[in-house]
Amino acid sequence: MKKTILITFFGLLLLTLTSFNAHKFYVALYQVNYAPEKKMLEITSRIFVDDLTSAIGKKYNKKINLGSQKETAEDLVLLKKYLTEKFSIKINGHSTAMHLLSKEMEGDVLICYLTIKDVPKIITLEVYNTVIIEGNSDQQNIMHFKVFGIKNTLLFTDSSSTGVLKYE
Repeated sequence: MKKTILITFFGLLLLTLTSFNAHKFYVALYQVNYAPEKKMLEITSRIFVDDLTSAIGKKYNKKINLGSQKETAEDLVLLKKYLTEKFSIKINGHSTAMHLLSKEMEGDVLICYLTIKDVPKIITLEVYNTVIIEGNSDQQNIMHFKVFGIKNTLLFTDSSSTGVLKYE
């Protein structure tokens, strides 16, 4: 009994002390699924809204309010422009148009739903992703792919902004 109380006490003490020095994680998650019956790539991104608004604000020298009551139509235009410049997927060597379908807030995370249409087959995916990275070298963008039942993951960082997947 005494040992359990002692372990619990030191565990709580350690947790308390380390919480004051906690380092913020700079991570965004992306899920990319290929829907062959729809001939489309479906992309869901989960990005901390404060990091994203800061990056977009710095890039375009504007104050923006994504995911808040103060969000404007111009904020959405800047979001689309930013994503177009910082995130792209070439399919079989060809540039593709990515469409932002919608977005929603989940806590402090902005979830964006994107699609790439008219994808009859996939041989290669060439991905470029520097979302938030230019303004924060600690940022990591993790992308999970599910294509033809095959799961892959790519990691994008300050030193690695592109990746290629092959499905032959």
